[in-house]
Amino acid sequence: MKKLGLGFMMLLFYSCIPLRIAPNIEGDKIVQAKKFKKDLPNCYGFVFEDKKKADEFYNFINTKYNLKHSNVDSNVPIIIDNKTFYMSFFERERVTKTLNLIPIAVDTGIQSKGNDPIFEDNYTSRNGFWYIIISVRDKEIKDCLDPNYPELAIVTNHLKKLRDEYFSTTNYVEAYLKMK
Repeated sequence: MKKLGLGFMMLLFYSCIPLRIAPNIEGDKIVQAKKFKKDLPNCYGFVFEDKKKADEFYNFINTKYNLKHSNVDSNVPIIIDNKTFYMSFFERERVTKTLNLIPIAVDTGIQSKGNDPIFEDNYTSRNGFWYIIISVRDKEIKDCLDPNYPELAIVTNHLKKLRDEYFSTTNYVEAYLKMK
């Protein structure tokens, strides 16, 4: 009886095994984009979790810089301290995926008695989070988010203000009018 109780406690303790874990980014973070998601370019990126609906950041940038849906996500010219930089952004999803052992164990017991499994759809669980990754280049095509870039602080401050404006603005025409 003790072995059964111990086995049940072990099953409960290890009932969810994480297969993939999405990063937990509070605020923002500068990371190597390629390490964050393999399909991104090999540069540094300013990353933050996007809690708004899909394509909201695209619409924000399109309206703010009056791009008329032309090259909205790549090489958008931005001016910081009277210098021109080029911003590109990517929207990517990262997921947390876990293997749930209790539904598997219950279905195994049910199947051993000759019945069909009932928790087959609950063997794994998945939660997705969307992130915005922004890269910035200067006129010489240098990575402005590289830790060795001399103007990293002013570029990072500008991106933080842009992120805050994105989250605080609901009508994106308002962002365009602020630029004028």
